[in-house]
Amino acid sequence: MAQGYMAETDREGTGPRGTGTRVRRLARRWRGPGVWRRGIVLAALAVLLGLVMILHTHLPNQVGNLGSLTETFLPWLGLGIPVLLVLAVLRRSATALIALLLPAIAWTNLFGGLLTDKTGSGGDLMVVSHNVNAENPDPVTTAKDVAASGADILALEELKPSAVPVYEKALAGTYKYHSVQGTVGVWSKYPVEDAQPVDIRMGWTRALSATVRTPKGAVKVYVAHLPSVRVKFNAGFTAGQRDSSAEALGRAIAGEQVKKVILLGDFNGTMNDRSLAPITSQMRSAQGVAGSGFGFSWPAAFPMARIDQIMVRDVEPVTAWTLPETGSDHLPVAARVKL
Repeated sequence: MAQGYMAETDREGTGPRGTGTRVRRLARRWRGPGVWRRGIVLAALAVLLGLVMILHTHLPNQVGNLGSLTETFLPWLGLGIPVLLVLAVLRRSATALIALLLPAIAWTNLFGGLLTDKTGSGGDLMVVSHNVNAENPDPVTTAKDVAASGADILALEELKPSAVPVYEKALAGTYKYHSVQGTVGVWSKYPVEDAQPVDIRMGWTRALSATVRTPKGAVKVYVAHLPSVRVKFNAGFTAGQRDSSAEALGRAIAGEQVKKVILLGDFNGTMNDRSLAPITSQMRSAQGVAGSGFGFSWPAAFPMARIDQIMVRDVEPVTAWTLPETGSDHLPVAARVKL
């Protein structure tokens, strides 16, 4: 009776032997002759995904700025890897699984370093940059929020002329020195000298430079808000004016005589975007050097890209992070640096 019961259990596949039978049956399916022929389309998609990551700098910008658009959201291409992995397993395709190694390795090589915590402690200076949004309904609260961060130097972008007095009044108690040039401004706990607009080919002022006299010596601070970009169905990624402004700003920084430079602002582009190379080729990203994670800053409700940057030259970032929402459509970005 016991033997008959065990045999029946095995046939039904509900006992230990039945479990083993199912495993062996599944293994036979994977070892079958179709395991290499199945999933060719999935394998091709995996290879294509990997090649886009590896060769993103070669994607043409002549048509709709396709290269810059891809580079803006390049980290998000990694989401295709788990999707293809699930499909490859369901399809029981060994070919697709092997092909997935290409995008997995490419993504890890590009962004794996950002997933490690590189933040440190200390630093001589805390800086914060924030696009406050010209349509911000509560500039007073936004000003108080960023001032409460403890920043020694605060850069604000997209300052509507009618709101400038509001920010000046709200920040006066924390920052003794400040300068507003056009729609950008810098507030500092230390003396600000030689503040002047920087021409970035906009027709109006959206960038400034100033010397800040810190206890550790002079540092040149640039604040910039590069032109916006748009994704249009019939024109692609329209970024021509942004790219022209990036060239002009890059030339201004290259000609800067003060060695220690901190650049803060909204660049409407990421560090991966080749069109910002006139700037990024001579500056280091505080988030890339001393941050933890991607530090996405826009849009504030669901950040998908880091277009707000803190970059440095001859200054050592110690830690970098994003601050909580303030009512703007951007998150403030912060960093501590050693001079």
